[in-house]
Amino acid sequence: MSHSINATQLFIIGSHASQTMSPDLWNPVFEALGNHWSYEPRDVPAHSPMQEIRNSLLSTEVIGANVTMPHKQWAAGIADERSEQVSLSGAANLLIRQGGKLHAYNTDLIAVATKLATRMHDHVVFLGAGGAARAALVALQGHIGTVTIADRDQEAANQLLSLATHMGVPGKSVDWPRASQAAAQASLIINATPIGKHAEDGAAWGTAQLLPGTYVYDFVYSAHTTGTIKAAIEQGLEYSDGWEHLLLQAEAMVPLLGLPEQGKTQLRHSLQRIRANN
Repeated sequence: MSHSINATQLFIIGSHASQTMSPDLWNPVFEALGNHWSYEPRDVPAHSPMQEIRNSLLSTEVIGANVTMPHKQWAAGIADERSEQVSLSGAANLLIRQGGKLHAYNTDLIAVATKLATRMHDHVVFLGAGGAARAALVALQGHIGTVTIADRDQEAANQLLSLATHMGVPGKSVDWPRASQAAAQASLIINATPIGKHAEDGAAWGTAQLLPGTYVYDFVYSAHTTGTIKAAIEQGLEYSDGWEHLLLQAEAMVPLLGLPEQGKTQLRHSLQRIRANN
């Protein structure tokens, strides 16, 4: 994808966009590539008027924007073009301007597919039922036997189960106290909750012993090793942590933005610097 010489601006849009590490991740990459792009946060609280935001993204100076909570559903809904997978998930975390149109992508979905959609998973337990879980479910279409979904918001869990049913995946939702019991029978556990952000947090599923061979996928990244990943390591299980997910979804942006393959190497270097300073 080529961009006009005037298009140099990328943003991250979210209620707490200025607290994300995305500018620190991407600006060194752009500097190393010498393309004079800039990546800036835009704090947009929930329930803000969004038409002005959409209009601003159509400016000729803008390349696009990452979109984080709580605006991922908005991003999917207002895009002029979106893939079937984005439509199915109902969420997008990247909008790219092409001419007078906004194209929606979900790099969370691409990251999960890259890591996990290489084999069948007999029983997937989703801890959390928000946008990240929806992206993971869609990414694994055709690679899931059954699902169990647990969320503190039972209605959210039921909605994700409805999506799974629509995709032809049988399963059930359980209330949060039964998440640990469900996890003990999983072949793949996806933690799509914020559990792990705090150093004192335990494993997202609680104290259950998991089956040998269970794979643990954690969306949460932090300066410390999350309780979920600690438990996976202690139980000798294969896992992907939130830092790996962050890198995978960032790497997925490289071809979408029309950047050279070298951008992926620069992303790894940039992420290593961030982790070293945390």
